[in-house]
Amino acid sequence: MKFRINRMAALIAAFGASGMLPAAATDGAGAAASAGRPAQLAPVVVEESRPQPLPVASRVDEEAMRALRPATSDTASLLRDVPGVQLQGAGGVSSLPVIRGLADDRNRILVDGMDLIASCPNHMNPPLSYLDPNGVSRLRVIPGVTPVSLGGDSIGGTIIADSPAPRFAAAGQAPLLGGEVGGFYRSNGNAWGGNLSAVVANENLSANFSATTAKADNYTAGGNFRNFTATGNPGRTLARDEVGSTAYETHNYQFGLAYRQNDHLVEFKYAYQDIPEQLFPNQRMDMLGNTQNRFNLHYRGQFDWGQLDARAYYETVDHLMDFGPDKRFYYGMASGGHNAVVGMPCSPISATCAAGMPMKTDSNTSGVALRADINLGANDLLRTGGLYQHYRLDDYWPASGSAMWPLTFDNINDGTRDRFGIFGEWESRLDAQWTTLVGVRYERVTTDAGSVQGYNPNINFTTMMMGMMPMRIYSNQQADAAAFNAQDRKRSDNNWDLTALARYVLDAQTDLEVGVARKTRSPNLYERYTWSTWSMAAVMNNFAGDGNGYYGDIDLDPEVAYTVSASVDWHASDRSWQLRATPYYTRVKDYIDAIRCNNNTTCQPPNATTTNQFVVLQYANQSAELYGIDLSSELPLASSSYGNFGLNGVVSYTYGKNRDTGDGLYNIMPFNARLTLTHRLGGWDNALEFVGATSKDHLSDVRNEIGTPSYGLLNLRASYSWKQARLDFGIDNVFDKLYYLPLGGAYTGQGTTMMINAIPWGIAVPGMGRSVYTGVSFKL
Repeated sequence: MKFRINRMAALIAAFGASGMLPAAATDGAGAAASAGRPAQLAPVVVEESRPQPLPVASRVDEEAMRALRPATSDTASLLRDVPGVQLQGAGGVSSLPVIRGLADDRNRILVDGMDLIASCPNHMNPPLSYLDPNGVSRLRVIPGVTPVSLGGDSIGGTIIADSPAPRFAAAGQAPLLGGEVGGFYRSNGNAWGGNLSAVVANENLSANFSATTAKADNYTAGGNFRNFTATGNPGRTLARDEVGSTAYETHNYQFGLAYRQNDHLVEFKYAYQDIPEQLFPNQRMDMLGNTQNRFNLHYRGQFDWGQLDARAYYETVDHLMDFGPDKRFYYGMASGGHNAVVGMPCSPISATCAAGMPMKTDSNTSGVALRADINLGANDLLRTGGLYQHYRLDDYWPASGSAMWPLTFDNINDGTRDRFGIFGEWESRLDAQWTTLVGVRYERVTTDAGSVQGYNPNINFTTMMMGMMPMRIYSNQQADAAAFNAQDRKRSDNNWDLTALARYVLDAQTDLEVGVARKTRSPNLYERYTWSTWSMAAVMNNFAGDGNGYYGDIDLDPEVAYTVSASVDWHASDRSWQLRATPYYTRVKDYIDAIRCNNNTTCQPPNATTTNQFVVLQYANQSAELYGIDLSSELPLASSSYGNFGLNGVVSYTYGKNRDTGDGLYNIMPFNARLTLTHRLGGWDNALEFVGATSKDHLSDVRNEIGTPSYGLLNLRASYSWKQARLDFGIDNVFDKLYYLPLGGAYTGQGTTMMINAIPWGIAVPGMGRSVYTGVSFKL
């Protein structure tokens, strides 16, 4: 044992840092359930004879989540210590997970078993934003080679987020009454919030309720990151270290009811979210209203032959975007013209006065899923099932004056996206050393959209003056709409996924795992059906956060990714220490990247050649490759009367390249590491954490992507737990260092953001400066 610990320390030193959370960790029955194992329906531990499922899921354990909750209101940020996972910057509760260089829709994200979709041209309401960190009980990631039973319509990985499972009283015992109440405060941004939950149950029936709220002002960086203070609004300026458009307010509520009888469980969950404000530092617009209702009915039953799982769900979203307080609101000649630093209030809306630019999105999603896990013997398990999902979207921009007048602009009209999928998967334990998994999945994805119109379909904008600026630099909306409407817009994709995985147990301290996969994702509605090349409309369609404008291509093909990965897992027999290394390679056919708009009528010639401005782009199929390595480890250092000391860490490297152009892929995280010294003594749980990244200089030139310098940060956190209470304290960015987020995108958080290049290009979004936080919770 002594030899192996020394070998581990040497390996960690050789890599320069090590992994934060053990990627090989699983959450017992929870992980088994996620991969198709019979899961417990009662608060009784069920021992399983099968080996842990393939592949091993990276898990954020409950203790890690409890430590992070006071420091964040963004559920996706709970994944920050998972090997291979990074976060693409967005709003304060809406960052987008990136798995090995593949972000957003390229990953499948399940929230309580539901496939949710971002209903916004800027993806301001991604699936994980509908769960508050205090509302998450289980959070798992399966990167890269994903079993077909957990994949589908994705080429990256799968993220599984679950709210608390229903609790029941033990047989013959008194009814169960319980709950929790808590709150937090963070100094940077004056952020505060609270959570409340309650449960009442007997041995067969359980009811629960939870509510969370969070609110924050703009945060400040670790120093001045720009040389201007204007917001474009009269009387409002921002200090040069204040990161504009980072404030937010959010409220989440959930009610659950469950019935259990023997080996059968039926549960119903209703959730409601209200976000009156979430501002975005890397988008032209802000979210000024988002309400979601979701209904989720779930059945799980255990039979002699195996387990049956069925689910039906329905979701509605009402979403509103406009300019928040840090972005200019009034436009048009009556406001002083587009060149004015400050837009003066004007009314009524007309050809010379625009009051904001409201953008509304309405969507509904309905789905059903069925899955059966069939025991074929002591060592063989067959998983089979399917799903159907119907998604409908209307994205429209009511008239607000000046160039946005007099009609409603149809960004996507009556958009639909339907998925039908079936899969089969066989997991087999060949002997004491070999476990294999093979699977195939078929999905048919059908998309369509109705005809569209611009703000004024009867005006040729190439020859008119509309009070803001010469409209010759805008596209002819009439021509764009006519060309779009003349096309057959319905597309159907037949997508196939194939997965093969194998694990070999070399000895009690070494596991080997290898996998290959073919995975497919169809374009989303915004990639296919946004149609206007007009720069002002295009910059409002951007979920990359790079400040550029985008429009779609109806003829986009699905992305097809071929991935191979291998893992070596060294560990103690009792897993008191472990190190896991996973190199991987992915080649993507028909990767949806971007090309410059170079039409002289709609996009002026500088758009095709400029290297220091924001540009208009069209989505396009190209070829791409990504490769890299993830390292993670956990190492005990010492145990004494002063407590238990340990060293955890994670190291990740990803390289992404467009094989057609030689360009770098957008928003690839540079080499980065997180190293944590832990200490535990009695009720104390403390950590000293170093976070660092090298400079980001392999960039997407077609987007004029902004590079970022290297940085290193120090964080400190401590907690003390009693039987019924917990107190947390921490300091993030202890030395108040100014640094820039490698995946934060371009800073568009203040000023005249409607016009494509009326704000400075070349400023990356800075990270948060020093923040002192505290949190407290009580179990009832």
